[in-house]
Amino acid sequence: MPMSKQVRRSLTLPAQVAKQVDSIAKRRRLSDNRVLVELIELGIEARERKERAFFELAERFRASQDPEEVKRLGDELGQFVFGE
Repeated sequence: MPMSKQVRRSLTLPAQVAKQVDSIAKRRRLSDNRVLVELIELGIEARERKERAFFELAERFRASQDPEEVKRLGDELGQFVFGE
């Protein structure tokens, strides 16, 4: 697989997050940079999964004919939008 173009970024981390990154890197014997890349990739994947789940739930809500299911799905959508 050909390497994709890399872009250099600079960021500032809160001290506690930096300590966690250092700890993960040391434990896994990776560079801090590699750990950050993996964590960012995982975060992007998680956000995409959450977005897909939201749209699937919204589609089920729109397609439902059962009033009880509509209420339940509406409550679930509200949790997605407004949190717990």
